[in-house]
Amino acid sequence: MPGNSRRNKRSAFNGRHELLDDVNQRLLTELHRDPRVTMSELARRVSMSAPAVTERVQRLERAGVIEGFRMLVDPAALGMPVTAFVRIKPGPGQLPKLTQEARENPRVSECYRITGEDCVLAKVHAGSIELLEEVLDRFLLYGQTTTSIVVSEPVPARALPVGPPDPA
Repeated sequence: MPGNSRRNKRSAFNGRHELLDDVNQRLLTELHRDPRVTMSELARRVSMSAPAVTERVQRLERAGVIEGFRMLVDPAALGMPVTAFVRIKPGPGQLPKLTQEARENPRVSECYRITGEDCVLAKVHAGSIELLEEVLDRFLLYGQTTTSIVVSEPVPARALPVGPPDPA
């Protein structure tokens, strides 16, 4: 995976949670509710000046607490109604090629290095089962796949809870 893997993010944690005072927690909560809010409106919501809020948000970005802002788009609206999770067990020496294939395939929206018998978990979107099969065929060049097709999403992607870190 690229240099900004989860392992690197976790090892870089180094007390970033200390930035999460009550004000920054309120800022993050408001930004979760509406990431497109203006700094002046955000300042009004947390009873602070716009320059102070801007500085705090920028500090959270520099520290890596805020990694970015994303737009969520319904894959079906883009002609990709089939979503699947593909677990892949790479053949010997095939992991680098497999992860490169996942990076280069536009139908792969997420890819994780995981523990267990399978080493990779990829989230794939396709316009049909036949198009999903094409993606799977590419992965089969590098290892064995196990595929689960999504039939519903009882818990859609949501914001992480903002607050003190979980006790160790």
